[in-house]
Amino acid sequence: MECDSAETDDVIRVGTMTELPLIEPRVGDIHRVTGETDVRVHLGLDGTGACDLHTGVPFLDHMLHQLSSHGLLDLNITAKGDTHIDDHHTNEDVGIAVGQALALALGNRRGIVRFGHFTAPLDEALVQVVLDCSGRPHLSYGLQIPTQRIGRYDTELVKEFFVAVVNNSGMTLHIRQLDGSNSHHIVEACFKAFARALRMATEMDPRRAGDVPSSKGVLEQAGSQL
Repeated sequence: MECDSAETDDVIRVGTMTELPLIEPRVGDIHRVTGETDVRVHLGLDGTGACDLHTGVPFLDHMLHQLSSHGLLDLNITAKGDTHIDDHHTNEDVGIAVGQALALALGNRRGIVRFGHFTAPLDEALVQVVLDCSGRPHLSYGLQIPTQRIGRYDTELVKEFFVAVVNNSGMTLHIRQLDGSNSHHIVEACFKAFARALRMATEMDPRRAGDVPSSKGVLEQAGSQL
């Protein structure tokens, strides 16, 4: 079977197959500087899971690797922060910048699936994530992590990371721990489930034909119409 292809300014044609509109790369680049941190984030939604992560917080790098790998996000992050005090500011500001980069990459959110869900196991741990790229920030967080630290990482910072992402991306996010006793397993299962749910929600819906996935015809970002 021969398949001739020809490219125009507006569409790609492959034989007699359906014409598909060209899609601009969905990327977000953020450089955020405060008196406490200097954070750069590049996020590509339509990636392959390539990542380069240097936050200065090793466990956070490990979790962001899960986000990139299982969400098929191209993710480059560098951060310099006051980790000689603790990891709080760097962890939070990376979350803020990731949320802002995600919002930029989504743009007006036309054509996306919008909703995503996934339940991820990791040995004895089982975590469910359900999310809506609605433009309305809300976090319902149900992890019960049994230890105060994983290595040097304060496990209270897991919630702070997701608070920052939610508030700056305009996402409704529900996280439920269904089982688990090992702190590392619980948190890693959470990030894997989040990655897969985010991948589902941000993929383009071929039946949506580029329309905004809302009966209102618009989605809002932090109270402002996009």
